[in-house]
Amino acid sequence: MDHVEELQSFKINKAVKKKNHNAHNKKWAVLSIASIPLIMTLGNSMFIPVLTVMKKQLNITSFQSSMIITAYSIVAIILIPVAGYLSDHIGRKKVIIPSLIITGLGGLISGWAAWKMADAYWIILLGRGLQGVGAAGAAPIVMPLVGDMFKNEEEVSSTLGIIETSNTLGKVLSPILGSVIAGILWYLPFFAIPVFCLISTILVWFLVKTPKSREEPIPFQTFFKNVKKTFSHNGKWLNAIFLIGAIMMFVLFGVLFYLTETLETQYHITGVKKGLYLAIPLGALCLASFFTGRFIKENKILMKWIIFTGSILLALSVVVLSFSNKQWFLIALFLCAGIGIGAVLPCLDALITSGIEKEHRGTITSIYNSMRFIGVAAGPPILAILMSHTGKLLFYILGGISIISALLTFMAIKPDEKDTAK
Repeated sequence: MDHVEELQSFKINKAVKKKNHNAHNKKWAVLSIASIPLIMTLGNSMFIPVLTVMKKQLNITSFQSSMIITAYSIVAIILIPVAGYLSDHIGRKKVIIPSLIITGLGGLISGWAAWKMADAYWIILLGRGLQGVGAAGAAPIVMPLVGDMFKNEEEVSSTLGIIETSNTLGKVLSPILGSVIAGILWYLPFFAIPVFCLISTILVWFLVKTPKSREEPIPFQTFFKNVKKTFSHNGKWLNAIFLIGAIMMFVLFGVLFYLTETLETQYHITGVKKGLYLAIPLGALCLASFFTGRFIKENKILMKWIIFTGSILLALSVVVLSFSNKQWFLIALFLCAGIGIGAVLPCLDALITSGIEKEHRGTITSIYNSMRFIGVAAGPPILAILMSHTGKLLFYILGGISIISALLTFMAIKPDEKDTAK
């Protein structure tokens, strides 16, 4: 009897150790996956505080400098659905790792051009476009990868909260890091990108173990029909989430462009100090994403109302900006706007990831990420135009767009009526 009890105890201890080991491995895997959106965000957002410096160094206009951000995003918009389709068929890591390498190469090309060429602008844009190719197959594939790794919806929403926090942490670090690195050499941020990508590649290669599918890839024609069927059953709420994601990114990158231009031209705040000012609203966005991801769990109705409330808070914050352009007034209202956006994003991620079957998840979430990139691409150049021609009207335009997000949430997202796509 003692021997039997010892054997049972041994088996229990072994099972507990295995469970703890698996939990430990999953934590490292999540951290490794979280490095991807962090690095992709750094690879784009850290150029925002450097745009005015680049404008002077390259002798270009504000609109041309904004295209350094936009070129990256336009290419990503086109290729993200392709990357999502490939990830559904050949595997997530097989798409992510080459994409990280391509992103690093794009940074090297832009950095070399800025360093060695007299008329470097167009080659810089070419390198940024190559970065966009890599970005298409890296950060957008993280969402379906999380959905593959975790079966429990609470784990999915919690992990997506961490991923979105990593994304927003990149935005917090970006203005500071970009200002510090550019303070040494204005083109050095381009060369930082390959270093970041190398770190993420190593982490993902060794620490992320993806579940293996035993099923053969679905033929393209059948796959296309299934995706079409998914949209026919879920198109209303999916399209609403796509548009809300685009609106959030458009307003975020638009107001960041506005803030960086205002701080420098009106208040003569440059370098690291400007980076620290920009980090305040972005830090609020980061914390809001983290706590929202932890709080929402599997409650889809709660997700809907957080999206609605966050959109209203964003709209009010942007409209009230028209009342004054005093420095701390601007920062305080941008902080409120950051909280609104930060609360919305993890809810969108969780709704779309948990609502789509695994074999379509990469493609559907990639379309969602394409829409987000459209917002990123459109924000800076459109704000540059609005700032030149509309005055305070631009705040009402941005506020109205944010109200559209709230209306879409209220009218189209009905989690009590929808279920996982069949």
